[in-house]
Amino acid sequence: MWLGIVTLFPDMFAAVGREGVFGRAIEAGVVTMEFFNPREYTSDRHRTVDDRPYGGGAGMVMKVQPLLAAVEAAKQNAPAHTPVVLMSPQGHGFAQADVAKSRSLAGLILVCGRYEGVDERFVQRCVDIEWSIGDYVLTGGELPAMVVMDAIARHLPGTLGNQMSALDESYLDATLDYPHYTRPETLASETIPQQLLSGDHGQVARYRRREALKRTLSRRPELLTARTFDAQDRELLLEIFADRQPD
Repeated sequence: MWLGIVTLFPDMFAAVGREGVFGRAIEAGVVTMEFFNPREYTSDRHRTVDDRPYGGGAGMVMKVQPLLAAVEAAKQNAPAHTPVVLMSPQGHGFAQADVAKSRSLAGLILVCGRYEGVDERFVQRCVDIEWSIGDYVLTGGELPAMVVMDAIARHLPGTLGNQMSALDESYLDATLDYPHYTRPETLASETIPQQLLSGDHGQVARYRRREALKRTLSRRPELLTARTFDAQDRELLLEIFADRQPD
């Protein structure tokens, strides 16, 4: 996948491109990053990319012309039909469904806003999608862009050593993850659940599914509202509800 990143701070992405799973994807050629700094597309000697907002108010707004020029330069290098994504607090909440849709794309252009925001005319002219990673405000769009990049890259063939790691993750079936354990088997008086020590793959799978449903019901019940449950899930949910009933 080709990633074109429009940012005033390309150096922020250096560690992401070197380390961890995403770094391996870069090294293996699964992902390619290219940067387009709006400052390189300004026409004044101060390389101005922001200005005061019309109507007054605090902060500055990113100017439309440098952003338009940077995105146009990105499109020249991008695969055909590459969408332009603005990382924005006003955007649609980025979720696993967006990862599933995006992993088949040949490329993405990710625009990282700064200051108080970007000129709305840029949004209207250039942006195909707006994504938000949460209901809070960050200094800029670089960190959200890194989250999006990592989430998508791990589902591209050749990124993970064991592709089952991606297929067996939480959120893929609208549940949270089950609890994980490793050695030592005993910590003070606390021991590992016996189902995980049984060697019975059926017991292990049933335990993990039950705990995933239990955790989701407790912490994020809204994730379950749109699901259709199979017979085993219905049985496990009945057990969970029975355990929660007072004696």
